[in-house]
Amino acid sequence: MCGIIGFVGREQQAAPILLDGLQRMEYRGYDSAGVAVRSESKGLQVKKTKGRLQVLSDMIHGGADLEGTVGIGHTRWATHGEPSDLNAHPHVSEDGRIALVHNGIIENYLELREHLQKQGVRFSSDTDSEVVAHLLELHYNECGNMMEAVGRVLRRIRGSYALGIICADYPNTLIAARKDSPLILGFSGEGNFIASDVTAMLRYTRDVVYMDDGEIAVLTAEGIDVFDSELTPVEKEHHQVDWDVSAAEKGGYPHFMFKEILEQPEAIRKTVQPRIRDGRVVLEGLSMTAAEARDISRVFIIACGSSYHVGMLSKYVWERLLRRPVEVTLASEFRYCDPLVDEKSLVVVISQSGETLDTMAAMREAKRLGGRTLAIVNVVGSSIAREADDVLYTWAGPEVAVATTKAYSTQLVLMDLIGLYLGDLLGTVAPEEYSAILTEMQLLPQKLEQVLGQTEHIQYLASRYFNHHSIFFIGRNLDYAMGMEGSLKLKEISYIHSEAYAAGELKHGTISLIEPGTLVVALGTYGPLFDKAMSNVVEVKARGAEVLGLATEPLRDRMEKTADAVIAVPETHPLLQPSLGVVPLQLFAYYVALHRGCDIDKPRNLAKSVTVE
Repeated sequence: MCGIIGFVGREQQAAPILLDGLQRMEYRGYDSAGVAVRSESKGLQVKKTKGRLQVLSDMIHGGADLEGTVGIGHTRWATHGEPSDLNAHPHVSEDGRIALVHNGIIENYLELREHLQKQGVRFSSDTDSEVVAHLLELHYNECGNMMEAVGRVLRRIRGSYALGIICADYPNTLIAARKDSPLILGFSGEGNFIASDVTAMLRYTRDVVYMDDGEIAVLTAEGIDVFDSELTPVEKEHHQVDWDVSAAEKGGYPHFMFKEILEQPEAIRKTVQPRIRDGRVVLEGLSMTAAEARDISRVFIIACGSSYHVGMLSKYVWERLLRRPVEVTLASEFRYCDPLVDEKSLVVVISQSGETLDTMAAMREAKRLGGRTLAIVNVVGSSIAREADDVLYTWAGPEVAVATTKAYSTQLVLMDLIGLYLGDLLGTVAPEEYSAILTEMQLLPQKLEQVLGQTEHIQYLASRYFNHHSIFFIGRNLDYAMGMEGSLKLKEISYIHSEAYAAGELKHGTISLIEPGTLVVALGTYGPLFDKAMSNVVEVKARGAEVLGLATEPLRDRMEKTADAVIAVPETHPLLQPSLGVVPLQLFAYYVALHRGCDIDKPRNLAKSVTVE
């Protein structure tokens, strides 16, 4: 959730590098920011503030006020304690010698806090993270060795953490530790890095190592040593990040979200094209044989947020193509619902970052129960990718806006590819349907370009409807699942109350919310149920609703007869239609938020990567 950056160099000043790294992680969502830098003459210098990173940068004149070649920085998303200067990171030990930044949650912090307070320790914040700083001071005073002190502290705390630690007594050293919260090591000729997100380091290095749970790293300007929980040295595999730096920059667009919406045709092309050869789907990351596929009795799809909505769409597609029952479960609920997973279960986990803690914990529970796990992620080398039995990457490239667009779209089309592949293995998809879906899938990028050509029309509709206080999305089958994502996009970035409902459920209670002037977005892109969907449009119109319809081009005229305004998208195979239909909903949400003056790329209270429960 929060952003961590750390740097230790030979001659380069740390503070400007820390600010630059934090700026590149602003998209993750945050409410305060801070840095700590060590110098020979001034010791530890800590500056932090509530609010945007620019406030911090102005406070220290772009980093010029803080001298020193080793430091840590942090952007905080509040969990324990309100957003404030005191609750911002870094946190400092009582004697001022130790500073640290922390991502995650210390579950036993209250118990530890009470223990320390009884010993006379005074706390200046409401956070769980400050406990770690005071524990470090306690154990460092006992043993006189920072590494030993870190080891002792880690054995006392329970929960998740990514830690960056500097000490006034160690002039050229930064210590990092990780458990259930992402932390990456970066190697460069000018110095070495830690970061919670690779984008923070891309300007300086592409040579990275992914820390595993329980590991501790000691960074100096000369190199990085990694140890396991017993402080035994560990050899780590290096990875080269091949992302284009410009992909994580706006490139002249007004917002990252708008840029990423426009990037979707190319993102889908990169996801699909390499996986189709000679008219067949080829999935090199999936080692499942036909015999193993036939042994699957049930499929679970586990995810959070927009990835969960991908799962909801995939349930309809996979059950048709595989003829196996598919259960979609929120990752945050999976562990606590006593899931009926066994060795004949395929468990698909979907996560853009590959570090979503709820999803990771659910996957571990599924593995414990004997299920075979398949991860769908974007970030190579992420924790979920490393722990799953099989992994397939979306290859969407970096996505910066908090509200996902291209990551969602590439997850969806990859799930469609997998469904087609498994249906072929099982012999449950007819050859003619297999060919029809595959042909249409390869046409998706150019049809998406046609959708994006309607930007001005969608912008006009947003200007017409942006002042509504409550908006409902209705649809049937795939349209209902697609509406869930459209509704989430709208409320995420425009702060308008919005809900998605299965259109057939209106008469079971929801229709009581419809009053004159209520905006209803009626989704009618799923051709087989268009007539039934239109009967629900008539129902809400009869109660005074204003209707914005979404239909395919062949059904535009019929939608226009009832709806007040219509957006039309090209027709494709019915199972692939959501890949085209969701894009106008993304654009509508974007322009509504723009008209309302919202902070589109960094909506309030939200974070890009949720690494706490």
